[in-house]
Amino acid sequence: MKNSTTKFKSNGEAPPMFENKLLNRLSQTHIATPIIIFFVYATGLLWYTAAKTDIGFWTVVGLFFAGTLAFTFMEYVVHRWVYHPPHGASDKYKEVTYNMHGFHHDYPKDKRRLAMPPVLAVIISTTLLFLFKLIIQEYAFAYLAGFVVGYAMYLVVHYTVHMYPPPKNFLKALWVNHALHHYSKDEVLYGVSQPLWDYVFRTMPKSDRDRKKAVEIVR
Repeated sequence: MKNSTTKFKSNGEAPPMFENKLLNRLSQTHIATPIIIFFVYATGLLWYTAAKTDIGFWTVVGLFFAGTLAFTFMEYVVHRWVYHPPHGASDKYKEVTYNMHGFHHDYPKDKRRLAMPPVLAVIISTTLLFLFKLIIQEYAFAYLAGFVVGYAMYLVVHYTVHMYPPPKNFLKALWVNHALHHYSKDEVLYGVSQPLWDYVFRTMPKSDRDRKKAVEIVR
């Protein structure tokens, strides 16, 4: 899945992922579409919590941020153990994960494939609503609001680090980290929006030389 520095710096749209034109079109999206969808969805969930439940304000705030933190964990888990096939994975599994994520590693500047297609994202978020409602009942709405805002912010970060030069401040670390993830031979830095879980699971970069290369790439 790892690709070269040259690929990381490449520009332009990728070739079609699927031969079927409709299916290929559904695999693409303007980055603003899912971001708007999930901020509106989160607003609706918070409104419902305020209007239809007796949950207190600070409990809502706590649930919201708990959901956001849960998303960062899910971001790490899915990126590391689903999107990047383990050694010995079947060819079919590798094919599926290539379409889900490996394609992005080969064409990281394809701006129409930097987010999950909205149709699939809405299906997943609706499924999560039913699942969370089953487990934590009326607390699910505020919790899911934080979760989907976490995803929207992840999209903002992911799109920005691929499409724009890094700022001259502490946020530059996000650009460097993601550059390292794309080209390093080591399995590192699966957190895109933040490196919290990379510290927890010890997948921070092990080579100072690689980090220096990443800094050169994002200049």
